[in-house]
Amino acid sequence: MTANVFPPRLTELLEALKFLPGVGPRSAERMVLHMFTRQPDGARRLSRSLREALDAVRTCSRCGMLADGELCLICRSASRDPAQLCVVETPSDLAAVESSGAYRGLFFVLSGRLSPLDGIGPEELGLDRLERRLEDKVVTELILATSATVEGEATAAYLAQMAQRAGIRATRIAQGVPLGGELSYVDAGTLSSALMQRRRIE
Repeated sequence: MTANVFPPRLTELLEALKFLPGVGPRSAERMVLHMFTRQPDGARRLSRSLREALDAVRTCSRCGMLADGELCLICRSASRDPAQLCVVETPSDLAAVESSGAYRGLFFVLSGRLSPLDGIGPEELGLDRLERRLEDKVVTELILATSATVEGEATAAYLAQMAQRAGIRATRIAQGVPLGGELSYVDAGTLSSALMQRRRIE
């Protein structure tokens, strides 16, 4: 174990950076040293941008995507098709679907997936809000773009039952998404194909 040679404030910054996914002690050290020895202006910009984003960004009250106001950019757009609603697990998944260029409807972001063992049920995913949207009778197709994991498939099955109760057609994104795969890691062409070949869930 190496001795700590950094001042307390830098040590605290090193520890703070470790909460980021994929950032360990060595990665955090490289980032901090780069900011302070080579890019102090970049570090100031990062600090300012992070502070402003934390103060302004929240979740969209309608779909759950990140937004800098009451509604996100997609929910504010008049060019989207309100009859199609695509359900994804995370904001990253939403961005992946958008990058495919194959979808022009609206979204609902779960911020997770059903996992009873982890204490994540319908309430934790905001499915009551989704149910209210389905009851408005504007949505005619619910596109289920949850991951191809066991929990993702269970979540899709639960959502399909919700759609069925509301008299709405439920479809599941199709081929090209690997079993056990996360949408945010799938390329745009594969996602575009999966959206176009989605299948109806009976």
